[in-house]
Amino acid sequence: MSLIKDEDEKRNDYILQKDKTTKGVSTFVIIALIVLVVGVVASGLIFKWF
Repeated sequence: MSLIKDEDEKRNDYILQKDKTTKGVSTFVIIALIVLVVGVVASGLIFKWF
């Protein structure tokens, strides 16, 4: 089983494919997670939870 498949490979056992959609969605998810972490840290500092 392969984790990432190139666009020109002829395989069916993969999880992610190297294409524009996968790169865009993964970038969006990473940015969203960073924003959430920053929000949690900021709210912790503002409400003096830390």
